[in-house]
Amino acid sequence: MAQLTPVVKWLLILNLGIHFADMLLFDFAIRERFTFAIDSALFDFAVWKFITFQFIHGSVGHVLFNCIGLFFFGPWMERWWGEKRFLFFYLLCGVGGAAFYSGLVLTGALPDNDLQTGLVGASAGIYGILVGVAVIAPTMRVSLLFPPITLTMRQLALALLVISVGSIVLKIGGNEGGEAGHLGGAIMGFFLMKTHGWTGWVRGKMSSPRGRPASDFTPKIRPRTLIDLHGQSEVDAILDKISRDGFQSLTDAERDVLHRAAKKGEKQGL
Repeated sequence: MAQLTPVVKWLLILNLGIHFADMLLFDFAIRERFTFAIDSALFDFAVWKFITFQFIHGSVGHVLFNCIGLFFFGPWMERWWGEKRFLFFYLLCGVGGAAFYSGLVLTGALPDNDLQTGLVGASAGIYGILVGVAVIAPTMRVSLLFPPITLTMRQLALALLVISVGSIVLKIGGNEGGEAGHLGGAIMGFFLMKTHGWTGWVRGKMSSPRGRPASDFTPKIRPRTLIDLHGQSEVDAILDKISRDGFQSLTDAERDVLHRAAKKGEKQGL
């Protein structure tokens, strides 16, 4: 639990709390009202469903599986972006998932899904996080419980994307709409990782003095050849360890040092 960051912690609480409250207290009335569907979200202008569906899940297994992914990979991205940017990144990836799903349905690429078919779950945002981590640390190794294998982040991300594409094209598993959402979240995550102009908008700075998009963004964790360490040899050593052994190799004390350094950089306007 020591690795949890503030936004990830609250996302976990919301995902679990909403699902179990809906199941135990409201007889799934929350799900019925806030699930994303093209008909209501686009044609009835219930645009808030691009956000709300990300906190609705279809089953206990669904919400637990998504929370596991968020628990392990979310803190990595939150330390990279900082709290506010990470929250926008996560939600925008979810929006990208719903938008991509809508595009495939409206163009007939998902013929078995109609305008009333519901889309739920945090998976689009989590796929965006997975792709984001793969962009930052492609060679970081991840050991899976099932199947019991070890992959790099690049391999894990590519494997999940291939599974999603295969499920849609070959109609395997019966969840083509959900897989489309996964792909949309991954595509949005990749785009946001490669395009930093949106981060100025998140901070409330719409443009630079010359009218161009603001470009003063500096990630909280960057390769040591790029980050301004301000002479912090301890942070330098921790970043070297991440590069060599992966983020998961850090001790709680080292994570705390890195988190404080990120906070300090945020206060200084980095």
